[in-house]
Amino acid sequence: MSAPQQDLPSFAPVVVIGGGVMGCSTLYHLARDGVSDAILLERNQLTSGTTWHSAAQVRALRSSRNLTELIRYSIDLYAELEAETGQATGWINRGSLSIATTTDRLTHIQRQAQLARIYGVEATMIDPGEAAERWPLMRADDVIGAVWSPGDGRVSPSDLCAALAKGARSRGARLFEETPVSGLVTEGGRIVGVETARGLVRCEKVVVTTGLWSREIAGMAGVDAPLWPCEHFYLLTKPVPGAEGNLPTLSDHDAHLYIRDDSGGLLVGCFEPMGKAIDPDRLGPDFAFQLLPEDWDHFEPMMAGALHRLPALESAEVRMLLNGPESFTPDGMFLLGEAPGVRGLFLGCGMNSVGVATGGGAGMALARAVVDGEMPFDLGEAHPARFSPDLWSARALAERVPEVLGKHYEIAYPGRQWSTARGLRAHPLREAFAQAGAMPGQVAGWERPLAFGAAPSSPLGFARPPWFDAVAREVRNTVESASLFDMTTFGRIEVTGSGAGAFLDYVCPNRMQRPIGHAIYAQMLNARGGIESDITALRLSDEAWVLTVGTAALSRDLDWLRRWSGGFDVSIRDVSERYGALALMGPRSGDLIGDGAAREMRPFRWIDTSVEGIPVRAVSMSYVGASGWELVCDRADIATLWSHLVGAGAAPAGLYAQTAMRIEKRFLSHGHDIDADTTPLVAGLGRLVAWDKDFLGRGALERHREEGVANRIVSLVLDDVEAVPIGEEPVIVDGRILGKTTSAAFGHRIGRPVALALLSENAAPHDGKTVSVAIADRVCSARLIDGPAL
Repeated sequence: MSAPQQDLPSFAPVVVIGGGVMGCSTLYHLARDGVSDAILLERNQLTSGTTWHSAAQVRALRSSRNLTELIRYSIDLYAELEAETGQATGWINRGSLSIATTTDRLTHIQRQAQLARIYGVEATMIDPGEAAERWPLMRADDVIGAVWSPGDGRVSPSDLCAALAKGARSRGARLFEETPVSGLVTEGGRIVGVETARGLVRCEKVVVTTGLWSREIAGMAGVDAPLWPCEHFYLLTKPVPGAEGNLPTLSDHDAHLYIRDDSGGLLVGCFEPMGKAIDPDRLGPDFAFQLLPEDWDHFEPMMAGALHRLPALESAEVRMLLNGPESFTPDGMFLLGEAPGVRGLFLGCGMNSVGVATGGGAGMALARAVVDGEMPFDLGEAHPARFSPDLWSARALAERVPEVLGKHYEIAYPGRQWSTARGLRAHPLREAFAQAGAMPGQVAGWERPLAFGAAPSSPLGFARPPWFDAVAREVRNTVESASLFDMTTFGRIEVTGSGAGAFLDYVCPNRMQRPIGHAIYAQMLNARGGIESDITALRLSDEAWVLTVGTAALSRDLDWLRRWSGGFDVSIRDVSERYGALALMGPRSGDLIGDGAAREMRPFRWIDTSVEGIPVRAVSMSYVGASGWELVCDRADIATLWSHLVGAGAAPAGLYAQTAMRIEKRFLSHGHDIDADTTPLVAGLGRLVAWDKDFLGRGALERHREEGVANRIVSLVLDDVEAVPIGEEPVIVDGRILGKTTSAAFGHRIGRPVALALLSENAAPHDGKTVSVAIADRVCSARLIDGPAL
């Protein structure tokens, strides 16, 4: 442990705040990456927050390849640290066992096993008999299947932090305990210092890894870190016969439980269906190696499930019901990366009970972001700027996070929605949607129509969804008549100034300085040539463009544009609240818009016109592969425009129909089909790259072109009409996994399930080749198409 009397330096290039697993891992990796004079400040002692009472399970498989890679990195690191530092980490590799007691849970774990195959994680489906052999204390007469993952394990969190701290110190980094932070100092939108009870430390960068206190610390720099604590419970027993050795971790998610041995007894933890939020003020500033009161009434339903699964619990003597606070975010994914609005401030917090499992890899990625200015690979799902401001408030967080805790073990049905913190943003068409029978889905605080006339109360599952027929009607109407899709929720960013054209030409590889009246689809690339975001830009004048960005991408894209705007005479403003927008699509759209000039427009052009006296900007483009326009108007006029177009014969259509139609046409979606690891060349968008100009990421993209493009995105049409692909399924050729589906739906225009897939080898099959798609326990044949399916 570091000596309290040690003097703080007056300057450190990087200051890490928080001495839990995330802070210690980040400091270790900073030192390993050459930042040997980085320091860590801990208000109490190392591990004194959430880390010390973590159950410390380390399970590799996550929902994406890169999140899985973070934990696989953690596993390798935890197994090797003792040899490097001489400090044991308590790493025990005994595997994990997940059981299913319902048919839907079985489908869920079968899908997980298939996902593991894609990511190279060893995971095998086993029968109930083998599951019982691997966990003899378990009652197994109601188990119908299980998945066995031998690479998983557990670690001692306190020993792990000690090893990370020792490794950091050996490379020159320093740790200061008993050093609370009282303020963050910024100048010109950048971090320049940290105020502590022991003096000011000037610095260039700060990393906030203070667990459930991160919202308070980030707030010192005017940054919102949307996380909130919940109570988290696990039961500890005294020794139980049969639990003396090290058993695998057992997951009974149908009963909301995780179970393992602990010091010869049993540890039984839960993620109950609805957790208990905590007001952080209740914990107080001195909360450290403390726990919250036991709450047996709250734990009782989970205890009943535990007694069913573990008959030995009936006679076991209880040591304690541990109740410790942990922090959760509004979507169950942590915050990792540079915070929006303040350069040099990085967040590594809101770990949603996977801090120890993810900490090694997340600390590595965060250190790389600090040193290199960007993540080593796409981690957009953890981007700190991904949330709408509506979810930052204490009220919304306290309402949402108990449900987030509950969804930790919930079956990941397609179409699953949050039930809490809804209706946060007042859509100007909310009443019109309700009258039309909209089934709403929350996107960035908005309630956006998913489908109209569906049955939202029907139970979810893995078969055809309850909105299938409603979506079929909407697609048919778009093909035969005219449909109206809401686009009001999309973000709008105004880019103006004498340097606006040069700036956009730099951040986008497409040619942005086209004549006034053009609409331009473009990507924004990172230094690796990967697609950070995609946009549509309208050139309004010599010095003005307006960009349309994804509903959930507004905060992130604003931050990205502002980050790269230095050196350009440009102004960047969020003007989203100014506009309303509708997409009018289908063969009758021209009759409804009325303007002859608009009907004669070429694709990707715009004109200012009017519809029934309402001024609109009509943009000739389509995301569904049907002729039509995006109609942009003053937000105050959107309800009138909607009413007129519906009255004239346009039928409302929702996001599910739009998704099905764009997949048929191979229109890509950022966050699904493309991301910051995907270059335009992989996406088949090389034709949009203006190679004769300079742009961000050009060097990396040129190298990619010269080396050759191994990966590509293709379309798949499945032969089995009843198959229900939902994305993230293996694509198999001649017994080998060559890639995975990225988006999937039923293609109502072609009458078959359709998917987009990322194939990962030069030897990928040719156009027209028959491939296989593994959906849970089924293998379905599909025809590969190098292009759109329709």
